[in-house]
Amino acid sequence: MTTAPWLAGVLVRAKDVSSGKPVTTPAATTARRAQCIPRGSRCRVSARAAPASTAATTARPEPMNSGERPATATLVNGTVKENAATPRRPSHNPEGVESGITVRFERVALLLSFMNNDSSSRIVAHLKSWMAAAAPGARLPSTRSLVAEYQASPVTVQKALQTLTAQGLIESRPGVGTFVRAARTAKPSDYGWQTAALRSPLAALPPASSTMRDVPLNAISFHSGYPARELLPERLVRAALTRAARGDAALSRPPAAGMPELQSWFAHELGASTPAGTTPPNPSDVVVLPGSQSGLSSIFSALVGRGQPLLLESPTYWGAILAAAQAGVHVVPVPTGPDGPDPAELARAFEETGARVFYAQPNYANPTGSQWTAERRDQVLDAIRAQGAFLVEDDWAHDFGISSNPVPVASRDDSGHVVYLRSLTKSVSTSIRVAALIARGPARERILADRAAESMYVSGLLQAAALDVVTQPGWQTHLRSLRHQLGSRRDLLATSLSEHAPSAHIVQVPKGGLNLWVRLPDGTDLERLARDCETAGVIIAPGNEWFPAEPTGPFIRLNYSGTNPGAFPEGARIIGQMLERNLA
Repeated sequence: MTTAPWLAGVLVRAKDVSSGKPVTTPAATTARRAQCIPRGSRCRVSARAAPASTAATTARPEPMNSGERPATATLVNGTVKENAATPRRPSHNPEGVESGITVRFERVALLLSFMNNDSSSRIVAHLKSWMAAAAPGARLPSTRSLVAEYQASPVTVQKALQTLTAQGLIESRPGVGTFVRAARTAKPSDYGWQTAALRSPLAALPPASSTMRDVPLNAISFHSGYPARELLPERLVRAALTRAARGDAALSRPPAAGMPELQSWFAHELGASTPAGTTPPNPSDVVVLPGSQSGLSSIFSALVGRGQPLLLESPTYWGAILAAAQAGVHVVPVPTGPDGPDPAELARAFEETGARVFYAQPNYANPTGSQWTAERRDQVLDAIRAQGAFLVEDDWAHDFGISSNPVPVASRDDSGHVVYLRSLTKSVSTSIRVAALIARGPARERILADRAAESMYVSGLLQAAALDVVTQPGWQTHLRSLRHQLGSRRDLLATSLSEHAPSAHIVQVPKGGLNLWVRLPDGTDLERLARDCETAGVIIAPGNEWFPAEPTGPFIRLNYSGTNPGAFPEGARIIGQMLERNLA
């Protein structure tokens, strides 16, 4: 290969060229791929190159004539010998040059980034000042004008405009320009037309219960109506849900009245307490429900009817009061005590109102915790039969006996006077809302028809899981353990109240259930007490919402099945302190 010395990058003096004795050393032959300048996609670069062993011959160029200009070089004789040596690991750049260039490039890029950010921020600040004095909808100068005004690049100006757009200060209209965004004030919604369309409600709807409130985790909660997680059969529930998910119940529709196996279980449980001479219920008498609350709504709608009277114990479950209001029935309170309602008062209420349905909780009533005596059960059932009426028995706390066992009134009836409700939601899991209604005769058919219009059927997956839990041998073991845990919690809360809040009177230490019903001194401001206790970190439930009519005094309901029973003494101390302040 022949190469002129000045093309090879070698410094040659003109005198040497003229004398014909130029001696130069050409650049080393390169062998590394990185130092070869690409010449196209098909350029092939040799991985290694043998050292040059022979001298390179550099030819002198022919004289170049350009018009009348003299030649740039003259032809001389001789050759130039150049000793070329190729390094074993050649370098594309001189040592240290590549790293220096990289560092300088990064510094320049970083400096440019800072300059762009600073320039865009400056433009944003100036445009905000301009927009503050401009009218809404004013047009901003064009991008070209902004580039000239702020001596910035178009990219920097666009970045500033994007920032203002993201902040909602300007808006771009394609083909028109960029404008100051008009301030949009929130227009209040007008739902007055709905008042005219809906008219007045047939009955005043009660507010949401305080028992359903969500509270901070660090609060001492006495307000909830559900047991804490540690009181639930968690291991049984998880295993049951897993098995149910693998079975046919996860993909098939169950019968409208419920799974036959679950119907049989509910019927058998009630039949186990039925005395001799009384016909136990059949599985076909059972209707499975998605929780007992939905059962109350169907019962009141199907058996009472809108505008008709319904007798309720007073105080009673707030959910029953809510269901009655939704069904549009006329509520008639019947006073009740530790042993249940007075049979004479019940008979008088039937005669005066013409009612045909009485709702009650014979076992561990919510909120009082009272349980009817055996004599009172027979007296109430006789009064129901004499009136040709129905008793709706809500056995919500069947699994929460502490020092006694529940005895359903329905176990003494085989003529269809008692409509029996049995729930598994609180005892199995709050996520498995499964309950059952046991009714006989045409009453069952009417209730079932209302249920079909309401929810058609209950999830087969939940039914299978509930049945799995209550048929496991560990279920009875869990109930025995639960009895002792509830008893210790009840006694701890009752003792703490007696010590720290002596003016708060526990009406009755319940034999089962989840709650203490506490009578406070006359003149107690319940709303203020609840507010002061909540400020101090204790959540209580004022008792007014458990009365279907006017309250008979200031009461609070305290749940002893909540979380962290170790905080019960501290909670009782705060209640006592706030109560003293309330009465001062």
